[in-house]
Amino acid sequence: MYVNLKLFFKALYLSLFKTRFKLRRWAFVIFFTVLYWSMWLLVAFGRMLDHILFPGFRKQEVREPIFIIAPPRSGTTLTQKLMAMDDERLVHSKLYQTIFPAICYQKLFDAIVVFDRLIGGPLTRVVCWAEKKFFGGWDDMHKLRFNQPEEDDGFFVYSFVTEAIYLLFPHVDELWEAGFPDALEPEVRRKLMRYYRSCLQRQLYANGPHKTVLSKATQSSGAVESLLEAFPDAKFITIIRHPYQSVASHVSVFYPVWCAHSPDIAKDGPVSKSYARLAVKWFQHLYEFRSKVDPKQYYCIDYRDLTRDPKEALEKLYTHFGWKMSDGFRAKLVEATRQQSGFKSKHQYTLEEFGLSKEWIEEELGPLLDHYALAR
Repeated sequence: MYVNLKLFFKALYLSLFKTRFKLRRWAFVIFFTVLYWSMWLLVAFGRMLDHILFPGFRKQEVREPIFIIAPPRSGTTLTQKLMAMDDERLVHSKLYQTIFPAICYQKLFDAIVVFDRLIGGPLTRVVCWAEKKFFGGWDDMHKLRFNQPEEDDGFFVYSFVTEAIYLLFPHVDELWEAGFPDALEPEVRRKLMRYYRSCLQRQLYANGPHKTVLSKATQSSGAVESLLEAFPDAKFITIIRHPYQSVASHVSVFYPVWCAHSPDIAKDGPVSKSYARLAVKWFQHLYEFRSKVDPKQYYCIDYRDLTRDPKEALEKLYTHFGWKMSDGFRAKLVEATRQQSGFKSKHQYTLEEFGLSKEWIEEELGPLLDHYALAR
């Protein structure tokens, strides 16, 4: 199972020895290191068992995978949730499947669920309580539940090539490749993509060998070229939301975690600005990607259209790719659109809170703002 040891040890060095000593941060880093390698070994063992118990997964084809990719806070979760309802033809990842990306563990959990139902569901009630207890505080930003659609970032955590590491190691500039895999050396990129393909093969083999993978990964905004190289027949769905809103919201998700282990990190300080630069580079990278991919494989959804009328936005998407909607899926979209009409996010932040400005956004992303008719 692939892991980028160079990034891992660099992150430890920067956090423990190149940053002013703080007992709290050391405790967080040591706890994470133990937990990370414990989980890595557990998952690696399960994936080894897959080769013995389910060797057929290695022949599983990954045909025309669908990647939903956009900077965070741009509507990717809503798009994935809507498309996941097309379960007759699509396979998506659930949170527990990204935590345990091994067929043998997924089969084990499926068996436990069946047994739990037979005895009245006590385990289900415990899990629901735990989800609300530990994940409930995130519901206004990003609702987490073990059995709901989730992005593929969980797969990448084990490789240590993911923006998620910035939660604990906020050295964005020094660990740039973690959030921008297309900047890695070509051979390293290929190793990462081989590992990712093996995750998708297992996902299909266990949950629908003849279906199509539906992946959502915001952090892949910096990996689209690697994905195209590894999956040349893939379909790419991106979403454009005004950077004024998404960049500020993006930084705000990570800031409370930084405060937990490093209270000295200023809200409008260099860490927030570095993380915001990553978000802006993702916008630029996706904008440039349009010219590198066949238009038949690429579609951009306007966030304003998605939130105004999800059903219409999805119908245009399906028409572009020549996909047919079943009556059942269309009916689900009607209900989802009705529910979305009453939704209003409570997660509101401004650029100025994090030491950023609209002028900076305009300077960095002027051509993009003009192309998508986003107000300055």
